[in-house]
Amino acid sequence: MKFRAIDICYIGLFTAFMMIGANITSIVPFMVIGGVPITLQTFFAILAGATLGSRLGAISMVVYTIVGLAGAPVFARFSGGIGDIVSPTFGFIVSFIFTSYIVGKIIEKKPTFLMFITASLIGLVVNYIIGTNWMYFAYQLWASAPNGFTYKIAWLWMAAPLPKDIILSICAGLFAMRLHRTTKFRQFSVPAK
Repeated sequence: MKFRAIDICYIGLFTAFMMIGANITSIVPFMVIGGVPITLQTFFAILAGATLGSRLGAISMVVYTIVGLAGAPVFARFSGGIGDIVSPTFGFIVSFIFTSYIVGKIIEKKPTFLMFITASLIGLVVNYIIGTNWMYFAYQLWASAPNGFTYKIAWLWMAAPLPKDIILSICAGLFAMRLHRTTKFRQFSVPAK
């Protein structure tokens, strides 16, 4: 796999965006609702795939995951380390890799306005499916599940951040499309309106 210098810069940039997005509540404390930090990780995972394409977008998410597992405090609430693998929410971190890849793949095939939005929303679905299922099975198999915790409750927990994530996913798709149309940086060509 060959990388240009600009590719390495883009990978580093989106890795840094994920680090900031994971801990945005340290800068903006009012984004903690009911003790749960509202992060911008899904936004940046979708934006990485939509902006960099499937390959570089997914690689930037892999680098983010590796940096966190190596011990750097880059995951939400400034956590990090190999122990995070057993965290019930680690599935969301894994999902960012797939989210970014799938969003990029869809847009690479047909980079139209509709596909940027559609790909972003599909990326959100991938994020929720992987992350919520990991969380459910983690609570069932190795983590201490709250009393009465069921698969339905796992999904009901996801209802709180869903409106925010839908809006941010659409914004990520629109922003990526705008970047492709207005800058010289283009991983794939986007037809003008």
